[in-house]
Formats: sequence, structure tokens, C-alpha cells
Amino acid sequence: MISFNYEIDFEIREETSYINWVSSVILSENKSEGEINYIFCDDNYLLEINQQYLNHDTLTDVISFDYSLGDEIHGDIYISIERVRENADDFKVPFEEELKRVMIHGVLHYCGYKDKSDADELLMRSKEDEKLKLFHVKQN
Repeated sequence: MISFNYEIDFEIREETSYINWVSSVILSENKSEGEINYIFCDDNYLLEINQQYLNHDTLTDVISFDYSLGDEIHGDIYISIERVRENADDFKVPFEEELKRVMIHGVLHYCGYKDKSDADELLMRSKEDEKLKLFHVKQN
């Protein structure tokens, strides 16, 4: 089950479309859907999590906690809407596109993709691009 939780004044329109998309991405990676919680928040909320759990004192757009069991995907994905808006401006892409990118970034981590090395980061970006295209495919 995929759920959306809002810690700020923000809501995804057409949640069902996003849920169906995330589900299709999981299936496209030959994984099964467990419980995935998206928590949309602001910079300060995510900074506290970054400091408390990861000992990082920096702003970030997304933090994911992976609780997957084998091929069944489970986790919490925290997304700073402020960071996503700023990144969208910096990268000159629509906000919604950047939001989808960070939403799927966490799921791709759960599927085993990394982004620590240059090669891993290139593969992650390629996978993000591939999965973004699935959003426009008719989903059942």
C-alpha cells in the first residue's frame, strides 16, 4: 500500500495517478509492493531527520528509510517540497517533474540502485528518466 502524508500545506492532486505510477515502477523492477509511506514536509522538518538519523547537517530534497523484505518493497520516503521547488527552478524543469523524480528516487534505492559513485549516479539518473516516462503510460 502506498500512502501520502502531509506535514505542510501541500497536497498532490490526483493521488491515484501517482499511486498507480509508483506501483507500476515497482512491478517493472520485478519487485512487489509492500507498505510505502511518502511524507511531504518542509526543509526544517527534513533537516531534523537528516541530523537525528543520518548525522548530516545539510538540507536535502529526499531521505528514504528502507524496510524492504527481500523483493517486497517497504519504506518511508521524506520529501522537502521547498527543496523540490528550488531544485526545479535551478534545473529549469517543471515542479511536478522534479517532484516525480525525487518520489521515484527513493523507490529505486529500495530496488537496489545506488548513487554514491559517478557510475552509480549515472545509472540512477537513467532509471529515473526511464521511470518518469511510465507516468504517461495508461495504468490500470
